[in-house]
Formats: sequence, structure tokens, C-alpha cells
Amino acid sequence: MELIWMALVASTLTGGLTAIGALPILIGKQPSAAFNDTLLGFAAGVMLAASFFSLIIPSIDISTEIYGPGPWPATIAVVGILMGALAIALLDRLLPHEHFVSGPEGRDSDKVAGIWLFVFAIAIHNFPEGLAVGVGYGSGDQERAFSLALGIGLQNLPEGLAVAVGLLAVGYSRLKAFVVASLTGLIEPLGGLVGGIFVNLSQLLLPWGLVFAAGAMLFVISHEIIPETHRHGHHQRATSGLMIGLVLMLFLDVWLGAV
Repeated sequence: MELIWMALVASTLTGGLTAIGALPILIGKQPSAAFNDTLLGFAAGVMLAASFFSLIIPSIDISTEIYGPGPWPATIAVVGILMGALAIALLDRLLPHEHFVSGPEGRDSDKVAGIWLFVFAIAIHNFPEGLAVGVGYGSGDQERAFSLALGIGLQNLPEGLAVAVGLLAVGYSRLKAFVVASLTGLIEPLGGLVGGIFVNLSQLLLPWGLVFAAGAMLFVISHEIIPETHRHGHHQRATSGLMIGLVLMLFLDVWLGAV
């Protein structure tokens, strides 16, 4: 029960950093598209590194300890990643939501108020992050879980600002853009709770939970974040942001994970 509580608290804190990231929208001028794409690239880099170094590799290590060397660790990793990606792909297809550029998607999109379309889209994005933090803390490996939560929290800062800027660009007031961007972070505690409970049901589920969360995050990176960072033509800035985020998360994982 203690590990589940820690998973919930940690994912709540990381989700709350989304609101802090959105704060500049209330007091400063609107960031340029180039700066916004750089921030989103940074978020993608952090998530990409976290998927491999904090989720996939530990899952393979745990599977090897349980089942020994052979095909099972690799099989669990492959199947778990694909299951996580498929789960988010199904949510993306079934839930009504709206992207900043491509417009409404999912079923009955025209029947849902515009503001909630954006909330659903961002919820699809944020749930895997909370799930990853929850699985990390539910595993009991506090050092690695802390580095993962720190990385997710860091990428929530530019992500919160990017979401607020996107809402501002489609006509929302500064206050409403800030409030909606802040509220999107509330989905992460739900993901954290689900992840914490899942891996505490049995230690045999732990490697599955880690790679499932990784697959969900990888789908979001490829399907949502990277296309968004490239649509304005700021490819070099977005790629630079991604590389910085990736190596920063790698540094944090190796440094904190070794403490």
C-alpha cells in the first residue's frame, strides 16, 4: 500500500508541474513558434530517453532475473511495448478529441464542446506519463523511480507552456488557457494510481507494466509530439531540443540511478 501511495503522490507532483510550466502565459508575451517547437522537442527527448533507460532496460533486467537468459525477456519487452502502443492508439481513435492543426478526431467529435476536445487530446498524451511514474514507484526501485519522475516533471514544464500557447493561438483567453493547461496535469495521478496498483498485484507483472508504459509513451512521441514540432518548419530547433532532452534524461538516470 505504501508503494501505491508513493506512486500517487509522485505522479501528482509531476502532473502539477504542468501548471507551473503554463504560468508564463499569464505574465509574459506569447512565445514564438520556434521557441515552442524547441520546448516540445525537449519534452520528446526526455520521454524517449525515459522510455528506454528507465522502463525498457529495467524491464529486460527484471525479466532476466525471473526467467533467466533466453527468449522470454525479449518476448515480454516486444509484446509489452506493442500492447502499450496499441492501447493509446485505440484511445486516440475512439475518444473524441482535437489537435491544434488537424482538427477533430475520434467518434462524435462534433457533439463535444471545443474545450473538452482539447482536454481529451491532452489526456491521451499525459496518461502514459503518469502510468510510467506509477509503475516506477510501484516497482520499489526508488532511485530509478525518482530519476524517472524528475525527468517526466522536467518535460511537463515546457509541455504545460506549449499547451497553453496552443490554446491561446486558437482563441482562448490567457486565463482560460492557463487553467485548461493546468487541469490537463490532473490525468497523471490517475495514470500513476493505475500503474502503482497494477505492478503491486504481482511482481511477475512488473516487467510487463514497465514496457507497457514505455510503449504508450513511444506512441505519443511519434504520433503527437514530433509531428507537432515539425509542422512550422523549425526542424533543426526541434531536433536540438530533442537531443538536449534525451541526453539530460540519460544523465539523470545514470547519475541518480547509481546513487
